[in-house]
Amino acid sequence: MFLTTSLFLLLHLLAVTFWVGGMAVMHFAVRPAAVATLEPPQRLPFMAAALSRFFVGVSVAVATALASGLALVMAAGGFARVHWSVHGMFTLGLVMMALFLHIRFAPYPRLQRAIAAKEWPVAAAQLNSIRKLVAVNLSIGVAVFALAIVGRAL
Repeated sequence: MFLTTSLFLLLHLLAVTFWVGGMAVMHFAVRPAAVATLEPPQRLPFMAAALSRFFVGVSVAVATALASGLALVMAAGGFARVHWSVHGMFTLGLVMMALFLHIRFAPYPRLQRAIAAKEWPVAAAQLNSIRKLVAVNLSIGVAVFALAIVGRAL
């Protein structure tokens, strides 16, 4: 493997690890801790602020994963020459990106508006919608990792 290809793979793995690992931390640690310790007027702005920071990193990770993934495919000779598992990872990655964009530009802005208006039940409903979509995206991300590791053997 050439150094350039290794660097693309490193960038790719760092990006997807940040994204999928970050979703796991938000879903299984940050949100439950916030629910257990904060009332809605404190919890909802806290979660929106945490998501805001996380979404900046995810945006960079998405762009990095897409660019590095395409570079790796091109280095291998294009989509016609890669294993079917790479096609699967690419397809699932595109689905994950679409879900992220939906979260970022649909329920998240509604969450922010509801918080600004102090409409706590509306904000809670939007955060719950985000939670469910993140759970779906996290599940897909785990499937992508499994496909990356086991896919070549199938």
